[in-house]
Amino acid sequence: MNLSLFIAKRVAAGGQKSFTRTILIIAVFAVAVSIAVMLIATSLVRGFKSEISSKMFGFWGHIHITSAISTTSIEPIPIPRNAEYLSRLAGLSVSQLVGDKPTNRQTDKPTNRVITHVQAYATKAGIIKTATDFEGIVLKGVGEDFDWTFVEKSLVSGKKISIVGFQLSDTLNPKSEIRNPKLEALPEVIISQSTADRLFLKIGSKFSVHFVRNNAQQEKVFSVCGIYKTGLEEYDKKFAIVPLAEVQKLLGWSENQVAGFEVFVNDLDNVNNINQYIYKEILPSDILSQTIREEQPAIFDWLDLQDVNERVILILMLAVCIINMITVLLILILERTKMVGVLKSMGAKNSVVQRIFLIYGIIIVGVGVVAGNILGLGLVWLEQKFRFIKLTEADYYLSYAPVQFDWMRILSINIGTWILTALFLLLPTFLILKITPVKALRFK
Repeated sequence: MNLSLFIAKRVAAGGQKSFTRTILIIAVFAVAVSIAVMLIATSLVRGFKSEISSKMFGFWGHIHITSAISTTSIEPIPIPRNAEYLSRLAGLSVSQLVGDKPTNRQTDKPTNRVITHVQAYATKAGIIKTATDFEGIVLKGVGEDFDWTFVEKSLVSGKKISIVGFQLSDTLNPKSEIRNPKLEALPEVIISQSTADRLFLKIGSKFSVHFVRNNAQQEKVFSVCGIYKTGLEEYDKKFAIVPLAEVQKLLGWSENQVAGFEVFVNDLDNVNNINQYIYKEILPSDILSQTIREEQPAIFDWLDLQDVNERVILILMLAVCIINMITVLLILILERTKMVGVLKSMGAKNSVVQRIFLIYGIIIVGVGVVAGNILGLGLVWLEQKFRFIKLTEADYYLSYAPVQFDWMRILSINIGTWILTALFLLLPTFLILKITPVKALRFK
């Protein structure tokens, strides 16, 4: 057996003096707390980014395809619903992405499609008017191709809307679309919980939405069939979901005209490359594609700031761990000065004695890392299971603190902390070079 390892184990096992035992407990505790805080911080940041991003993507998709001049227009500019490039989008595969290195793990399957879903939409801004109040709203029209997975998860009451077909006879007259609500079924609408609370609406409530078209006021009556809540308050209070045909009629469009398409991809890490390929290789020059991050940069910039917070916490906790272990090892070397003198007097080289204390320190760090993992991952698991950390949804977009186990990142933190701490533990071992056998044996 290696001499340094053998002596280090004996020293570690023999630390029974009250002073030494106290120092070791403090060292293990400090390392454990540092590791636990790092694991909790990275799990919280991963959870926040994943949950909030999934809400944004669930409501808006990953990529938007619209008219190139829509960015300079107040009203949406129509594009064809049955455009030729849609079939090329549906068939886009990983192998077609020029210069791309896909990270999607699903690519080893027989089908390696990049695009998972494409759905048409249209929007129209108006003013909701009830018997007691009014406020601005944007109607988002969705059709038969709409993926209801996210919206259905966000419903707090009611049901999804019934998609009705486009009927030319339903076109708005210049003054009002209200003919006789008692004789015809009103179009359904899903509003947000915040809108329902402010306007005192509930399932079955009816309200009118006023629009301006061709310098004339128009009015449309809707019936509330569902109430949703995503937690993204600033977006919830702006949008309501209605059948696509209703928005097309409000805009004076035909059945084949939409404001754009929401594109869902199966590889979020590659969404920018996919968007660039779609824009340059598939779409005509008068059609624009943008990622939802480019369209809604504010919330994603806020999420990026969480990475900065995470890095600051990791650096601080790593510094605490390293400084603590350097201090502890210095104390342990001074406490074992006589042992150092005896080993040197018996012919042990400085490097051998240094390795003894270096291994001793690494053992202490190892115990602290294991304890920190048990503490940190245990708390993360409890939060994932019971969600006992509550948040203000209006400020954080979530009512609880989300966590996510990123095992590669957790492994990196453990290995990185252990290696960096071990490297810095070399510094206090240089004190051994100044210890001479004669002076050490006199040391009490």
